[in-house]
Amino acid sequence: MDASVDNIADPFTEAGFRPLARRGLQHEPSEAVFDPRSGRALGPGDWDLNPELKADLAAMAPPRPAAVLVPIVLRSELTVLLTQRSHDVPSHPGQISFPGGKIEQRDATPVDCALREAEEEIGLPPAHVEPLGYLDSYRTGTGFQINPVVALVRPGFKVVLDPREVLEVFEVPLRFLMNEANHQKQSREWRGRQRSFYAMPYDGRYIWGATAGMLKNMYDRLFLG
Repeated sequence: MDASVDNIADPFTEAGFRPLARRGLQHEPSEAVFDPRSGRALGPGDWDLNPELKADLAAMAPPRPAAVLVPIVLRSELTVLLTQRSHDVPSHPGQISFPGGKIEQRDATPVDCALREAEEEIGLPPAHVEPLGYLDSYRTGTGFQINPVVALVRPGFKVVLDPREVLEVFEVPLRFLMNEANHQKQSREWRGRQRSFYAMPYDGRYIWGATAGMLKNMYDRLFLG
C-alpha cells in the first residue's frame, strides 16, 4: 500500500475509504479510450498485459457502451459484492462479475444503468446505494466499453436474484482485493492465441479478466494515485 494513505483512517472502513474515493475517483465518466486510426487503447482494458495484441482493436467494431456497479458494502470492515453469472447469458457465462450491463436509451447516465441493472439482477434497491464516482472506462475483448460506478451499499436489503442472469452473490473483503500481493498475472489460450490477464482467486472463487482488471484499476487510482 502506498505511504500516502498512511495518515488517514483505516482505508478498509467507511471513515477511511470515503477520503480515498473523493481523492481518487472521477466525478464524470471517462470517454471511450480508443483511437480507431491507430488501434491504440488509451486506458485500461483486456489488453493491459497484452500490448502486442492492441492492434486488434483497429479491426474491431465500435464497442457497445455499458456500466457496472462496484458495490462496497458497509460492513465494519468493507467488502465488495460480486455475482456469479448464469451459464445461459450470452456474454461471460458463468464468470464472476459486478452487477451491470449495456446502457440503454432509458439510462440517462452510466449511474442510472448500473443502478437499474443491480436492482434487476440481484434486487438491490437504489435507496441502499450511494454512488461515489467512476473508475476509468474499461475496454473488454468481447466488445464492451464499461464505465464502472463505485458506490457504498447499505446492508439490509433482500437479495432477489434473476436466475436468467445470476447464479449467486457473495462478498469479498476489500482489504484482500486491494492487496497487490493478491493481483496474480495468469494466462490461457483465447481465440487461438495466448492471452495474459489479472486474477484474484479467493476462497474457491476465481475472479479474473475484466472484473479483476477493474479492481486493479481501483487499486491504482485509490492506493497509488
